[in-house]
Amino acid sequence: MRFGVSGEICPSNMDNITPEVCAKVRELGFSGIFARFRENDPFTTTRAQCQRARGVREDNGVRLYQATGYWQCLIHPDGSQRAQAVRTLQAALRVAGWLGAYAIDTGPGSLNPRGPWLPHPDNWSATSRRQLIRSLRECASAAEDAGVYLGLESHQLVTLKTPEIARDVLDAVDSPWVRCDLDPANWITLETAFDTGAAIDRMFDLLGHHIVSGHAKDSVIQDRLTIHIDACCPGTGTLDFRTYLRRMEELSPEYPLIVEGASMAQLPQASAFLHRTATELGIQVMDE
Repeated sequence: MRFGVSGEICPSNMDNITPEVCAKVRELGFSGIFARFRENDPFTTTRAQCQRARGVREDNGVRLYQATGYWQCLIHPDGSQRAQAVRTLQAALRVAGWLGAYAIDTGPGSLNPRGPWLPHPDNWSATSRRQLIRSLRECASAAEDAGVYLGLESHQLVTLKTPEIARDVLDAVDSPWVRCDLDPANWITLETAFDTGAAIDRMFDLLGHHIVSGHAKDSVIQDRLTIHIDACCPGTGTLDFRTYLRRMEELSPEYPLIVEGASMAQLPQASAFLHRTATELGIQVMDE
């Protein structure tokens, strides 16, 4: 198994990748990163910029497990806006290839103008699902050309609100380059909040052959009068990481598990928790 890290440890601009950043990643017990590079426009970022960042990273023993897909709206009903979203994702895949990334992470986007992971009643429509399938099919060749997996992340608030829907979408796209970036915390519901191991098993049973990576954040249901299920640092909630690590390792020891939901101050704690859990399960953590 491989452990990666995301968040504030990774600069928002690839020009700021330095040996010092890489050393900190390694010091914390991670072998790779998920870098969002929000400041790097996929249409204007140059190959030379990517090659410089890639060289620094590789020279210092840090893998790029995921680059960003920029979370554009792949489900938009307006043809011109959907086409622009596809072009953005295709450009993101090209940049990720130049960077030497294993995969990119993207969701389907949302029709809520306030954010790509926020709810809108039409996110779950049959039209949105058809638009998503169409968009992903149009990006599959770009992923293959770049040699980069398109890792599709899901959430209850967007089109991919259940593992069953995600499976059906990926089956319809039918590309070895368009796969699942599993984040179990995004699918934990009131019904599964206190039995997350069974929920995780079901996710793997449904999506196993589609999965190529995973996010490691925890989940906790709050003591409040309406339902609040929050993401949190790995090891501080109720997510069954023993089941999660075991099922991911069974798929492939090469697949990365990338920490999310942890502040910079919490990263040592998150790393120690994941390494301890892997050791208890007899899973070897690869650090190269």
